Amino acid sequence: MEHLNPRSPLVFDTTDLGRRPGSMERLQRTVEAPADFGTDVIAVPEGSPIELELRLESVVEGVLVTGSARATATGACVRCLDPVSHEVDGHFQELFAYADRAAHHREVGADDDETDEHVLEGDLFDLEPVLVDTVVPALPFQPVCREDCPGLCSECGAHLADDPDHHHEVLDPRWAALSALSPDTNQSNTEEKRN
Repeated sequence: MEHLNPRSPLVFDTTDLGRRPGSMERLQRTVEAPADFGTDVIAVPEGSPIELELRLESVVEGVLVTGSARATATGACVRCLDPVSHEVDGHFQELFAYADRAAHHREVGADDDETDEHVLEGDLFDLEPVLVDTVVPALPFQPVCREDCPGLCSECGAHLADDPDHHHEVLDPRWAALSALSPDTNQSNTEEKRN
């Protein structure tokens, strides 16, 4: 098992709380976003600021962490590929259990369905998995630069927002043979036969 690095910006120390239920501490911290903090379409860029507001509260089972995370995600519009940015404001509440309490719960089989159990390592906890679970689902699944973005022309890739009347005369290949019957084509064929 890899030990937590107390110098990591997303690792927090709860020593000041002790194991005194009811004791509380408020923290504000700006941290750099870790890698892979989003989806392929939109993400909070690695190293960009995330503003955290946290309340750490000692409870019988461990430390209850309640907070919010604010960041700016960037990506591309799924319709026209122009750059987009999206303000993310995620809220979370998570219990980081004392190691002995977590072990006791596993022994007695309490809440076997809970697979995402967060456990304190000594007095330290890592907030990164909680932030990922909070911020990534808050990102738009299909970000757009504006709600009525018309996108790109499927034929030539032109921005349809720049030229709303843009279009191409595309003849369905199933009807192509009928173009030979058009009046312009018949007239030229008749003239060729006369010569």
